[in-house]
Amino acid sequence: MTKPPLTLYLAAPRGFCAGVDRAIKIVEMALEKWGAPVYVRHEIVHNKFVVDGLRDKGAVFVEELDECPLDRPVIFSAHGVPKSVPAAAQAREMVFVDATCPLVSKVHIEAERHHEAGLQIIMIGHAGHPETIGTMGQLPEGEVLLVETEADVATLAVRNPEKLAFVTQTTLSVDDTKGIVAALQARFPAIVGPHKEDICYATTNRQEAVKAMAGKIDAMLVVGAPNSSNSRRLVEVAAREGCGYAQLVQRAGEIDWRALEGIRSIGITAGASAPEVLVDEVIDALRARYEVTVDLVETAQENVEFKVPRVLRVPA
Repeated sequence: MTKPPLTLYLAAPRGFCAGVDRAIKIVEMALEKWGAPVYVRHEIVHNKFVVDGLRDKGAVFVEELDECPLDRPVIFSAHGVPKSVPAAAQAREMVFVDATCPLVSKVHIEAERHHEAGLQIIMIGHAGHPETIGTMGQLPEGEVLLVETEADVATLAVRNPEKLAFVTQTTLSVDDTKGIVAALQARFPAIVGPHKEDICYATTNRQEAVKAMAGKIDAMLVVGAPNSSNSRRLVEVAAREGCGYAQLVQRAGEIDWRALEGIRSIGITAGASAPEVLVDEVIDALRARYEVTVDLVETAQENVEFKVPRVLRVPA
């Protein structure tokens, strides 16, 4: 039987960002340096395939520090942690490595500088997300107020409207965040913003690639995890930009083939914590059912690389 034709628009950039790549390398290097088991507080990145692969190599994933033995190293995830976590590790005399993405650390430093200048911080982010918890945990309770939507801005009770600053989670929707920032600036004209955009380059670039292809495809598949903020934002961006159907899939086995019946064009992208092997798996699944023509949609080139902590590097 002849396969139906399908034009596959492949987003570029997609998949791993520099912060995710660095975090995974840190776990792998820790296993080489200290042997298994190495403990990791929280999922190192939000991707089951990656986490399972590291678990197979000897990484043990826990939610809290008190689940770790004192005589084994512990790694903090790429999302960042409250200050209380490394302080507790130091108090217990544990060996620990911080795999926080440097772009998240930049937000932490911004928040601290604003606090030292006497400003109360408003954080734009998602409640309960590890990155939000980590950023808010850089300062004493009450010094960082969380807003998730424009509507939240109207009900904010601040200490002094003349002494405010805002920071954002790095993996938000660029467009949604602009609306919230505008609402903050309208209500608090004196509010201070970041010197440079907090939403990271990888989140922005992946959303721009989706925007570039959304108007010419019948459906979009985003390879990523349901607990990955940046992956979920890609699905939302596709829908907002006019794509008739957008689905988040962790693996090819999750594709809803009935929803794709009759399509002639599809877009594929991947969240910043999804490895390229999973994109290849989805493409192979499409090739098994369609006569696929691939069209690369490249909106940016990425050459960012972050160094691993010195404690893990072997002297030359």
